[in-house]
Amino acid sequence: MSEDVRLVAWVRGRVQGVGFRWFTRAKALEIGGLSGFAVNLGDGRVQVVAEGSREGCEGLLDWLQGSDTPGRVDGVTEIWDTPRGGYDGFAIR
Repeated sequence: MSEDVRLVAWVRGRVQGVGFRWFTRAKALEIGGLSGFAVNLGDGRVQVVAEGSREGCEGLLDWLQGSDTPGRVDGVTEIWDTPRGGYDGFAIR
């Protein structure tokens, strides 16, 4: 049985104004079983919160750190935690 986790990732680079949040949501839905959101921050980063299986969250993190994202990712900082719940699907905020 897969452990459920919470991933919080801060993505820096040229990640606003390039459809990054939309593509992040699409990837989360493609992976399946993930809930959470992606939101632009005032300092130019995008924050991604995802809850679901460890395998699914790791897949999303791999994508965030990869070269297939829109814009340009200069780095990703992540923390792992226990799920808090309360999300209905995966939203763009």
